[in-house]
Amino acid sequence: EINAAISGARRNHWIQLTEGKMVATPLADAQSPEEIFLSRITDIGLDSTNLSVENKKVIENLKKRPEYLVMKEVKYPQISISEIGKTLLPMIEREKSKERKLTSQLITSGKWKEVEFSALDVEAPAPPVYPGRRHPLVDIIEEVKEIFVGLGFSEIDGPVVQSGFWNFDALFTPQDHPAREMQDTFYISGQRQQIPATGEQKRKVAEVHKKGWSTKWDIKEAESIVLRTHTTPVTLRHLAMIKPEVGRYFSVGRVFRNEKVSYKHLVEFHQVEGVATAPLASLRDLMGLQKEFYAKMGIKKVKFWPTFFPYTEPSLQSMVYNEKLEKWVELFGMGIFRPEVTEPLGIKNRVLAWGGGLERIAMFRFRLHDVRELYGNRLAWLRSVPRCQL
Repeated sequence: EINAAISGARRNHWIQLTEGKMVATPLADAQSPEEIFLSRITDIGLDSTNLSVENKKVIENLKKRPEYLVMKEVKYPQISISEIGKTLLPMIEREKSKERKLTSQLITSGKWKEVEFSALDVEAPAPPVYPGRRHPLVDIIEEVKEIFVGLGFSEIDGPVVQSGFWNFDALFTPQDHPAREMQDTFYISGQRQQIPATGEQKRKVAEVHKKGWSTKWDIKEAESIVLRTHTTPVTLRHLAMIKPEVGRYFSVGRVFRNEKVSYKHLVEFHQVEGVATAPLASLRDLMGLQKEFYAKMGIKKVKFWPTFFPYTEPSLQSMVYNEKLEKWVELFGMGIFRPEVTEPLGIKNRVLAWGGGLERIAMFRFRLHDVRELYGNRLAWLRSVPRCQL
């Protein structure tokens, strides 16, 4: 290596040998041709097609040194206009002279009457545009409301904070029921509420509990304050207040459950509920209303299974067919309010009731496997959901 270095230094006239000694020349600080050439090579390389003879010799010298140069062959296409293209050049020039946009200046000055505009291809592909829009779940909520109104229902609303009386007791849910435990329901700690009901309603509800469940009924438990676990307290209080002979009502709102969050459960979600009352209301009417509701949501395959709910008898579970999953899935629960629910509140006619989570409908509509995706705020998914569902 020393001999090679000495040879290179002599070749570049950096040193000379005098009486057996190496002496630096005035050119000792000058760069070698190789150094000058290497400094010209950038990160993107150097085109070797137009190099001088001297630089080509430098390349040959550098190629002898290992790992100094990497030679790559790159092909560059040459594009030239065809004869047909040449005939179109005058047309292109004419198009360039035309206005492409109708601006406010052209309108206010009146020059739009004088200029010639270029033609627009309305079928040409355009870049996607993502304007501001409502959340897809809000679209589902509005659609559900429109369907209910179209079926002759009136919307009612109520507070999310309810007394234990209306959330549980008035619905004939025993005071020792597991659903009333703190691991299932959110309670407002240390707070109680004077029950918003008449003395007669409270007395009759207490009697029904004592007779039906053979347990002591504690008014303090009924005065506890909870975040509503369903929207039924809203519809039931409305019926108890106006006691209609015939009526159709629905409610949509947030409800709360003290549950572990999973792919199908949330702590807070939306519930839709409908009730209908009439002297001759029947279970067949209830199933007919459900089928009509699902049909308007675009769900064709529906069936009903018998089940149990504390405050309805008989009770049914609606099942709809998910074509993507290729299986039947549960949606709404339904039934006829038990006499233990309606009679203490002075409601004389049968009450058909049904309800369920709106997020489940959204999962069915948008073909989601995880309910949490509705609240993930993933822009890619939000942009992919069409405004109009076919």
